[in-house]
Amino acid sequence: MSRKTKLGLFIGLVTIDFIYLAQCVPHSNQKIVATDYTLAAGGPATNAAITFSYWDRAKLLGEFGLHPLQNLLVADLETYQVIVQDLNPTKLEPPPVSSIIVTEATGERAVISINAVKTQVTGDRLPEDILQGVDIVLVDGHQMLVGQAIAQQAKEKHIPVVIDGGSWKPGFEKVLPFVDYAVCSANFYPPGCNNTTEVFAYLTDVGIPYIAITQGENPIQYQINDKHNSVVVPKVKAVDTLGAGDIFHGAFCHYILQANFPEALAAAARVAASSCEFFGTRRWMQQ
Repeated sequence: MSRKTKLGLFIGLVTIDFIYLAQCVPHSNQKIVATDYTLAAGGPATNAAITFSYWDRAKLLGEFGLHPLQNLLVADLETYQVIVQDLNPTKLEPPPVSSIIVTEATGERAVISINAVKTQVTGDRLPEDILQGVDIVLVDGHQMLVGQAIAQQAKEKHIPVVIDGGSWKPGFEKVLPFVDYAVCSANFYPPGCNNTTEVFAYLTDVGIPYIAITQGENPIQYQINDKHNSVVVPKVKAVDTLGAGDIFHGAFCHYILQANFPEALAAAARVAASSCEFFGTRRWMQQ
């Protein structure tokens, strides 16, 4: 593996994920036994940071605090050499916990979780040197005020900014003017948008030069300077689709620093597709 020379800053949600592999999702009042299980730090920015750390250096900016459970998060991130930057070091409440059931036959997942809506940190609590040495920034929208402040600083310093547009979140409209790469899912619908054509138009009007919309196993639609095209997603036998979008974003941040937009999308799609062949969000890294 090449020497890790690039540094990515990932801003957003940090959770503890309890992930179960099972034959099916339980019905009301039913108990089932999982066939496999894993525990990991999770959240869009977190999974993207860990993915980026496979090739480069990653810094994760999120809430950790003082609760004993944060030790699990930090230990997992240290395993992958992700630098932890705590937005709320005096927080006493436990970190958000997600419970996920992955269906064996299809790799589809059912998730119950808490997002960061109740734990928004203001953008005036940032370290002055937060962007020192940073080559790329990713904002997942779960710490919107912080994301806006850093995206604005990054724009001024000519550091590329990527958004993980998993779904529309209030406040994204204040981040988008500073974004270079909008990489969104098919569930990302800004106000007034009902289809991908309208989403492309909305993001174009904001001034974002590079836009992509992922559609699971279907081709990625992208736009550069009002010109549309698509990237084919590799076909795999999916064991687990959990975190595939997050992994895609982390890989994209790596590849866009060395390739053009469609090439970076294609390379990230290969990594994300490969990750779906393994249970959990980490085992693809061990192949």
